[in-house]
Amino acid sequence: MNILFVCTGNTCRSPIAEALLKSQNIDGLEVRSAGIYAMDGGPISQNSQLVLEREMIPYTHSSSAINESLVDWADLILTMTASHKHAIILGFPHAISKVYMYKEFVTPNDIQDVSDPYGGDLNTYEGTFKELQVLTNELVNKLQGEIG
Repeated sequence: MNILFVCTGNTCRSPIAEALLKSQNIDGLEVRSAGIYAMDGGPISQNSQLVLEREMIPYTHSSSAINESLVDWADLILTMTASHKHAIILGFPHAISKVYMYKEFVTPNDIQDVSDPYGGDLNTYEGTFKELQVLTNELVNKLQGEIG
């Protein structure tokens, strides 16, 4: 299964989500991330890097803009906000059946956006990390239920 996480610039939320899910080492699962307005080849944000390093979550990251090949590669596309979801559906209407907000997919009763730490201090990034960690744990449980 191929999962693509999408946020705005592919420097904060989606790379953290990607690193968290990859760190679970689930057989047969490939994970990537991209951004609606990302530039190709950019670094992860400094505070995202610090949070991942503090939590000892391994990562390698180079930002990617969402494109047709990534959309086609993905079996499941998880966005951080409703606006990201709508942008993908508008740009890639054939992908509508596999695009969900992250919270919508794992906790259908909570369909709010994942908080955006961009421009915030380290505590703000730690809060977003914790939010994504909870979502990732829920996602893993859901995937293992579907696989098993």
